[in-house]
Amino acid sequence: MSTAAKSIREAFVEASSFLGKLGVAEAASCVELLLQHLLGCSRTELLFRFPEQFPVELAETWRQLVERKAAGEPVQYITGEQDFFGLPFAVSPAVLIPRPETELLVEALLHEGSRLFPQGAPLLADVGTGSGAIPVTVAHARPAWRVAASDISAAALEMARLNAQRHGVAARVEWLEGDLLEPFIARRIAPDILVSNPPYIPDGDLPALMPEVRLFEPHTALFGGVEGLDLYRRMISQLPQLPRIPTVVGFEVGIRQAEAVAAMLRAAADWDEIRFVPDLQGIDRHVIAIRSRD
Repeated sequence: MSTAAKSIREAFVEASSFLGKLGVAEAASCVELLLQHLLGCSRTELLFRFPEQFPVELAETWRQLVERKAAGEPVQYITGEQDFFGLPFAVSPAVLIPRPETELLVEALLHEGSRLFPQGAPLLADVGTGSGAIPVTVAHARPAWRVAASDISAAALEMARLNAQRHGVAARVEWLEGDLLEPFIARRIAPDILVSNPPYIPDGDLPALMPEVRLFEPHTALFGGVEGLDLYRRMISQLPQLPRIPTVVGFEVGIRQAEAVAAMLRAAADWDEIRFVPDLQGIDRHVIAIRSRD
C-alpha cells in the first residue's frame, strides 16, 4: 500500500480495496475495526475523523495491521477484542473467538434460570469456558446467581479471569482447571444449570474451514472427533457422577447434530422437555434439556 500522505478516509478506502481484492470477507468492516483499534476511537468518532490527515507516525503500524489481516489472521486476534452480549472481551489465539450465535444460548439460559429459580440463586456452570464469555456475561446480567466455569487450558482460564476482572465480576466466578465435568465431580459441585459450547466440528471438515479459522483458532477448541460428537458423549456420560442431575442443560451444537445430542440426553436422564433453539440462519444450534427440580 502507498505510504504517501492521505486522509483517514483515503487510508480506509485503500485498505478496504486491497483486502477486498484478496478475497477477504467483509473487508470494509475489518478495516473499520482495525482503524478504531489503531486510533483508539469508537466507530462514530472514526467517521467524524475521516477528513483528518492520517497520522504519519502510525503509517508503519497501520501497514503491519493490514498485512496481518491480508495473511488471514482474524481481526479479533489483531485487535485483541470481541464484543459479546454487549460487552467487550479480550481474546487471543489461546481461546476461541466468541460467536454471535452463542449469545442466543446465553439468552435462553437466562430466561430459563429466571423462570425456574424466581426466588433463588441458581448455580450455573460453564464447561470449556475459553474466554469466559458465557460465565462473565451471566454473572454480569444476574448478580444474584452463582457462577462457576472450567477449562482444560490454563491459558484460557487466565484470559477468562482477566475478562471477569474487566467487568467487575471476578469475585463471583469460581474457576476450575480440568477436563469437562471432572473438576465439578471431584469437588462435589452440583450445578443447577450446566452449559457448554464444546468443540463440535468433525475432524474431516478441517480442509473446508475458512483459513481464518483453520490456521489461527485453537484446534482443541474446534474439533470433536470423527462425527464432532465426542465431547457431548463424554459430558453426558459424566452427568450421573454429579451430586445430582442439573435442572437445565444447554449445549451449543454443530449443523445436523441437535437430534443426536438430544438422543444422548434422553438416554442419560428423564427430562420434562428437550427443545432446540435455532440460530439466525434457522439452524438448530442449541439443545436445551429441562427437568423437574429435586
